[in-house]
Amino acid sequence: MTRAKEPWKSPLWRSGPSFLYSRWPPARYVGRPAAVFFKGEPATGIVLLACAIVAMLWANSSWSRSYTDLWAVEITFGVGDFVLSHTLGEWINDGLMVIFFFVVGLEIKSEIVVGELRHLRTAVTPIAAAIGGMAVPALIYTGCNLGGAGSDGWGIPMATDIAFALGILALFGSRIPAPARIFLLTLAVVDDLGAIIVIAVFYTDRLSAAWLAAAAVLVLAAVAMRLLNVWSPPLYLVIGLAMWVAMLESGVHATIAGVVMGLLISAKPLFEPEAALAEARRTAEGGLSAAETERLIRLARNAASPAERLGVRFGPFSSFVVLPLFALANAGMALSGDLLADALGSTVTIGIAVGLVAGKFIGVAATTWLVVKTGLGRLPESTSWPLMMGLAAVAGIGFTVALFITGLAFDDSGALTEEAKIGVLGGSIVAGALGTFVLSMAAPGRGEGREGATGER
Repeated sequence: MTRAKEPWKSPLWRSGPSFLYSRWPPARYVGRPAAVFFKGEPATGIVLLACAIVAMLWANSSWSRSYTDLWAVEITFGVGDFVLSHTLGEWINDGLMVIFFFVVGLEIKSEIVVGELRHLRTAVTPIAAAIGGMAVPALIYTGCNLGGAGSDGWGIPMATDIAFALGILALFGSRIPAPARIFLLTLAVVDDLGAIIVIAVFYTDRLSAAWLAAAAVLVLAAVAMRLLNVWSPPLYLVIGLAMWVAMLESGVHATIAGVVMGLLISAKPLFEPEAALAEARRTAEGGLSAAETERLIRLARNAASPAERLGVRFGPFSSFVVLPLFALANAGMALSGDLLADALGSTVTIGIAVGLVAGKFIGVAATTWLVVKTGLGRLPESTSWPLMMGLAAVAGIGFTVALFITGLAFDDSGALTEEAKIGVLGGSIVAGALGTFVLSMAAPGRGEGREGATGER
């Protein structure tokens, strides 16, 4: 049989992936491995790391001018007399990153409603660890920069990059117990919530009461829609966009609009799964008409919560489009001997790096030990203290949110920004390497399973 040059135009295209993998080599040798890769936990971290490396190489190549000029391109949108004009880099940081924070808001809401944060006894340990892991790095940085030009950067070493952290755990596969993964995920979610509060309260411009009032009205409108069980995605999209504009003009950072919308989305299914299943079985009895088939599809869709459905829809876009673009736009810096020498002696660089590597480790580990020893909380099941030390070290990887806060803290000072970026990148690399080493020594062997962990609870 002659193979079609453009297989998507062939009627056999409808036979699905099995046909493609067997008949079209690119699908077999590219499509299938790509699908497997992007479904894996390390994928987001690998893509982020690759984009950060590309940004660094680009910014230090003979095309470095094009790197700077690209993100400085002015893009303007306007309706009537209302005009928004920002550089491409600002549109990514203030616009696209709203989607990332929207997904973060969905994750926080799900954890509070149906996840680990709904059980106080289980949640108290990662919550306390997250608070300690934010406080100690901030104190270390403040101690290094108190009264100096870089004093505003105390929020930079507070955040844990969830993509890189979970990506490192994924490298160990089943050697890392599931409760330990959940502990780190919960810690990172609480960490993100803390970073959001810090951004909203401390890293804002002068506030506009009128625009804040407009944002508040939009929040009330979204709440009213929830109470009336209105779940039309286009309506929420319109309200979300309007809220983003209001936040952008109010002086509160615009990405907070994404978090607020994420927290407003319901994390409970519209139909209880058991009731939906029973109704589906009754509908399916005796054959299905077109209307009944549509009803089954609607039942299946509404058996999952709106937060879960939106997370599935926006999560991959956030992970593989928004965050890589953010890394490309923010990780690049022109390195020179003078810059590196200045950074090595800079209290900003030292405060961030030490805060991420030592501060996070001490804050997470010491707070966890204190909570467990006082009986307020317990270690995750099957998690030993050495393994917990590895998790504490991995929590020191701060990339996405740390770079984001860097842009907010030092937007008017190029030298401080560059020194902070070196601290973020260097500290994250050291924390990641340290965490990987400790986990490799502490994680039980593949054959040991639960018996290899003796966590105190």
